[in-house]
Amino acid sequence: MAHSAARDDLTLDEVRLLLAPGIADAAVFDGWTDAALGSAAEMDGVDPDVARLAFPGGAMDLIAAWIASIDLAMAEALPPATIASMKIRDRIRSLIEARLTAVAGREEALRRALAIMAMPQNVVRAGKLGWASADAMWRLAGDTATDYNHYTKRAILASIYAATLAVFATDDSEGKAETRAFLDRRIDGVMRFEKLKAQMLRPSEERFSVARFLGRLRYPAR
Repeated sequence: MAHSAARDDLTLDEVRLLLAPGIADAAVFDGWTDAALGSAAEMDGVDPDVARLAFPGGAMDLIAAWIASIDLAMAEALPPATIASMKIRDRIRSLIEARLTAVAGREEALRRALAIMAMPQNVVRAGKLGWASADAMWRLAGDTATDYNHYTKRAILASIYAATLAVFATDDSEGKAETRAFLDRRIDGVMRFEKLKAQMLRPSEERFSVARFLGRLRYPAR
């Protein structure tokens, strides 16, 4: 009875986060459906009518709640004190791997979620969810950029994460080795790009200039 009373005091946001993992478990068999929602509500002692009230938008609401629960699991697995001493590439890799760990065992639910998110009517919201996840990762990684880098970093990371999830969903290699290798390659590529971009964006006086070099040959400095 006390357990049920405590559930009655939850806000709808809290209900969504509470039910999300159970919904994902049920989605392995039932898909992202009302049946999965009902199973999770029964398991967690939540009134089914309240559960439905918390998810008025159907499958995409269920998936969004699961993503929010993954954001939370990632933050709990990698608090600031844990990642503070890591290099930036290791922070990003660890944050993505923490998300994959939270998804592990629910690959069928992931495959079904990706298929739903790819539907034309859901693409815009799916893009916003991917952006929000990338933003959460960069913030945990300590990013404080406010210029255009704020947007390019998140766009690139959202792309990497989405591609990694697609590989992860069908990866049957031992220990998800193919996914880890894929992720490493993508991060290596981004790090090379960031290094090149940093060189290109240095002040002009710090960059090598053929014209300036030839000018100095012709008119030596005195």
